[in-house]
Amino acid sequence: MKAVILAAGRGTRLGGVVKPLLKVAGREILSRTILLLLPYVDEFVIVAHSDKIAEYMEKNWKGRVKYTIVHNPAPERGNGYSFFLACKYLKGILSQSEKFILVMGDHVYSKEFIERAVEGEGLICDCNPKYINVDEATKVKCCNGRVENIGKNLKSFDCIDTGFFVLTPEIFSVAEEVVGEKEVVILSEIVGRAKLKVSHVSGQFWVDIDTKEELRKAKKHLLRLSVKGYGDGFVARNFNRRLSLQISERIVDFANPNQLTILTFLFGIFSAFVALVNTPLGGILYQISSILDGIDGEVARASLKTSRFGAWLDSILDRYVDFAFLVALAIVSKAWLISLFALIGLVMVSYSTERYKAAYFEDVYKKIPVMKYLPGKRDERIFTIMIFCLLGYITELLWLLAIITNARVLATMLVVWKYERDKR
Repeated sequence: MKAVILAAGRGTRLGGVVKPLLKVAGREILSRTILLLLPYVDEFVIVAHSDKIAEYMEKNWKGRVKYTIVHNPAPERGNGYSFFLACKYLKGILSQSEKFILVMGDHVYSKEFIERAVEGEGLICDCNPKYINVDEATKVKCCNGRVENIGKNLKSFDCIDTGFFVLTPEIFSVAEEVVGEKEVVILSEIVGRAKLKVSHVSGQFWVDIDTKEELRKAKKHLLRLSVKGYGDGFVARNFNRRLSLQISERIVDFANPNQLTILTFLFGIFSAFVALVNTPLGGILYQISSILDGIDGEVARASLKTSRFGAWLDSILDRYVDFAFLVALAIVSKAWLISLFALIGLVMVSYSTERYKAAYFEDVYKKIPVMKYLPGKRDERIFTIMIFCLLGYITELLWLLAIITNARVLATMLVVWKYERDKR
């Protein structure tokens, strides 16, 4: 399937910037769109006016994707004219029934939106827009599943135009007809005259970036959507994430997730050394490292920079930090035997969940939701450690950790056994 990206707008409300090259949560809009569409698209047709688009594609995407730049010498003629230029190019390479995607170069979409939108037909609309200002959006009135009327000023409407289309070459003649009649052509005029079919993808994330405020809100929403929604313990859900997201929002546009992982690891190791000489302060620093530990994942998911290596590295370094801190507590308390049982439990908590992933190729917290209610997850353990360090109850803490961690491993085995038994 081919994908057309209309990227010839002038960005006047943003001071004349090339909007598709704006960074939103660590990724330029253009790259974000290409990455999300790549599983479904074999060639990108980018309609552009600025030479910066061609330069950007040459630098970042040459050899990685097949693309064609269609130059629009007259962006003042509107996005409908840009679409017409794309139609002229596609006319020679598409069969009459072959579908293609059309998307705006200043729109940002979530992966979940794209996954559903590519299965649609015609104009993709949203009946429950959660992330945009409806007053400024393009409204759509439908009749028998097709566009009856479309425009920003409609008083009565059924849904909102998301700027995403799945089309066939049937629309080419309509585009030629409208461009032949008017000097300035808005895409919605072509859509309205073509009476396109309407498909619905409602409630998923998408935004149209026209102002700095919309840019800021888009970054904020993408970061909040980057939280997995499973796997976090009580402390992470209700405390850590609120702080880590604030930090991620400020650094996502220039941060590298793997570098953040290493920095958090070093901070965690530092907290263990501090605990040897000042246990309460070490406990506080350990808790701070737990908050910081969420940032690399948030940044990676929001900026579409996740990798298996990154997840693997993060998991290994977390174990080193936890091991180092418990060794520090063992040295301080000299309670060697109970420290050994606490260390065994700590290792086995992580091993039991990681081994499930290796055996079943799925995250146990995602596959078996009841797992998230078992006490003793890493964020909960670290918060508990901080409290006991502040109170000076180190030996009591080690006893508690030994009991909780090993009990959690037993509970995990029971939950998984019951789940597998009930599947039969």
